[in-house]
Amino acid sequence: QVHVVESGGGLVQAGGSLRLSCAASGSFSSINSMGWHRQAPGKQRELVAGITSGGSTNYADSVKGRFTISRDNAKNTIYLQMNSLKTEDTAVYYCAAAARIRDTFSSYWGQGTQVTVSS
Repeated sequence: QVHVVESGGGLVQAGGSLRLSCAASGSFSSINSMGWHRQAPGKQRELVAGITSGGSTNYADSVKGRFTISRDNAKNTIYLQMNSLKTEDTAVYYCAAAARIRDTFSSYWGQGTQVTVSS
């Protein structure tokens, strides 16, 4: 079993900042890539930012220059520092982790954390 737990969401005014955390735990050999996705009401879930175990990162164009993803491999934890938040960043943010169990990598998702940016 792999458990993925997000924290750090909340309500913030436009222009403000929030930091999300996501920790993976359970019975796995290793964690490969981890990432943040978000889903706004009436929209499809989209990738916000991803990071590999080696530290390579990728971002959605809409958040480049504002969001920063980082990782602590020892803790199987990733963070998303969100600055200059906009109302359109309002969404439920989900964390996903690719965990290796025996010889198979599978994706595991957290329950999500709400981020609301007010104008």
